[in-house]
Amino acid sequence: MLLSYLPVLIMIGAASFMAMMALFMSFLFNPRNHYREKLTPWECGMEPHGEANKGHFRIHFFIIAILFIVFDVETLFLFPWAVILSDKGLSVFLFAEVLVFIIILAIGLIYAWVKGALEWV
Repeated sequence: MLLSYLPVLIMIGAASFMAMMALFMSFLFNPRNHYREKLTPWECGMEPHGEANKGHFRIHFFIIAILFIVFDVETLFLFPWAVILSDKGLSVFLFAEVLVFIIILAIGLIYAWVKGALEWV
């Protein structure tokens, strides 16, 4: 019985070995020329100033990204529905069910729109 797991253990071992070798090689060959400009925090080309924990940051991009992921994942549920819809006995029930699903998604989108989550500026 344990011999049936041998290929899986070999693959886990090979993957672990390759990951460790990649980390070791990057440690071995990385350039070590640290200078002041390289060690400063940098984001979006803006010069850092002040304390990071005392400022307010706009998170509109992150809200847009989360909304995209939510709606993208939710639309993945429509593909199995479209495949099963060809069954004639369940088609009316499935159509009503997916209609409720799309209405809930539309309400969520309208809510995000009203709250201003879709504004870039």
